[in-house]
Formats: sequence, structure tokens, C-alpha cells
Amino acid sequence: MQDDPQTLDRKTLLLTFLYKFARHEYVGISAAWNTTERMTESTSMIAKIGLYHLCEEFSHMRLFQEIFRTFHLDKVEWVPLGKWMSRMYRLFPLFPEAVLAPPAFVSELMGLTVYQHLDGVLDDILDDEPEARERVRTLLREVMTDELAHVGQRRNFLGPLGLRVAQVMVASMYRAFFRDIPETKLLFNVDHMVQGGKAFDYSTIAPEMIEKSWVPSYCKA
Repeated sequence: MQDDPQTLDRKTLLLTFLYKFARHEYVGISAAWNTTERMTESTSMIAKIGLYHLCEEFSHMRLFQEIFRTFHLDKVEWVPLGKWMSRMYRLFPLFPEAVLAPPAFVSELMGLTVYQHLDGVLDDILDDEPEARERVRTLLREVMTDELAHVGQRRNFLGPLGLRVAQVMVASMYRAFFRDIPETKLLFNVDHMVQGGKAFDYSTIAPEMIEKSWVPSYCKA
């Protein structure tokens, strides 16, 4: 987008943010898929779960496309990211699991944070389109239900050291990512998003969503 985000109305800002966020997800999961080994009888259960979650991430792209179609944007294409960012996404899956696990967890947590904040602005931004608002909310909550399970799965295999590393990384990863999407600060309070990531607790999630998703048993009340 060449237009100054500050000149856009909030509905256009919302859709632009959602497109850019989804594009990052698409590039990231495509890079991860390209480095994933084929599943065989000897593939570990953890690897199978990770592959299943990656397939869920690809299914999210269909839900994003459906959101855009709700606003009659039926020819949306995922334009490649810049050279530096694309290279970073290609290299990221090549790191050893011990190095990869904390930032991967923070990445899933950041997605969950984004969907929570998106849900919080829909009533205001789409107040003149109640049917579209509820359709978008339903689709985003489908994505959010998966992300909740992905956060739980990543948390399950972090360990004490990995969890501490992830906690340290939250602020820098959130701010670096949202800096690349200037619409973020015009829609949300980035400081609040960072604080939400640092203080994440399952009690902030609606019970009906937890019921549909998967949460580690030790994280349940």
C-alpha cells in the first residue's frame, strides 16, 4: 500500500491491517512447510502434532479470504514480502528446535493477542454493518480457537528455561513485528498488546472458546 495509513478511514485500516497480518502468516507457514519432512511411520507424535497445526494454519488463509469476500474483496492475492523479511522467514525454520521453540511460542501468542484485540474493535469499526461484523467475528474466532491450541502445544514443550527466554522476547518481537505494519498503532495500543502478551492467562479467554480448543491440563483452573 502506497497511501499514508493516517489518511485512511478505520474500516480500510482494519482490512489493510488484517491483510498484512495474514500475509505474514502465509509467508511464514509456507517457509515452514517447505522445510518439513514427509510424515512416515517413524515420525514422532510431537512432529505429527506440529504438522497438523501447520495444516490448520493454512486453513486460516481460507478464512481470511472469506473475511475479505464479506466486503466484496474477492480477488485478494498474497503479495510477497520484501527481500529481507522473506529471507528471515526462510531461515527461521532451519534453526534447531531448542532455539526455535521460544520465538515460535511468542509468534503463536502474538497471533492470539492480535485476534483478541481485533475482536475488541469490531463493534466500533463495523457498527454500521452488523451482519458483516458478526460474520467477521465468527470467522476470526474460528482462527482464534486454533491459535489457542497452538499456544498450548508450544507452551507444553518449552520447559522452564524456554519459557523464561520467551517471556524476555515478547516485547521486542511484538514491537518489531508491528513496526512493519504501521496500521497497528492507528487501530490498537501497542503497549497494551505487549502487556497482554506478557501477562497472558487462560482466564482471559471465553469459556466456550476454551471448550472448543485444547489447553494443557496444568493450565486449567
